[in-house]
Amino acid sequence: MEYDLEERTIKFSEDLIKLCGIVKITLTNENIVKQLLRSGTSVGANYNEANGATSKTDFKSKIHICKKEAKETIYWLRLLAGVVDEGIKNKIRVLWQEGKELTLIFSKIASSSKI
Repeated sequence: MEYDLEERTIKFSEDLIKLCGIVKITLTNENIVKQLLRSGTSVGANYNEANGATSKTDFKSKIHICKKEAKETIYWLRLLAGVVDEGIKNKIRVLWQEGKELTLIFSKIASSSKI
């Protein structure tokens, strides 16, 4: 089975945007949602930049950013899960799992990239 990582990161961003769209914004979760949107959509944006990198060093640097942003997204998802209704938590779990898998993928790409 072939994976298109660019499409996968776009779908991850789209699913995060949809999730944030159904979360009732409150004083206590507003910053979490904003940070989640920033880090989650940054994963795909940085992967897209990595694909257009001008050097192997630039590529590896962008992949490291993808990994960091995916890890940060997992953090914000965990915080959000603690302050939302039970009905939304399953959607968060699915995205949390995808964030973990993306982190592992980007870690592997970064460690196997030769500069």
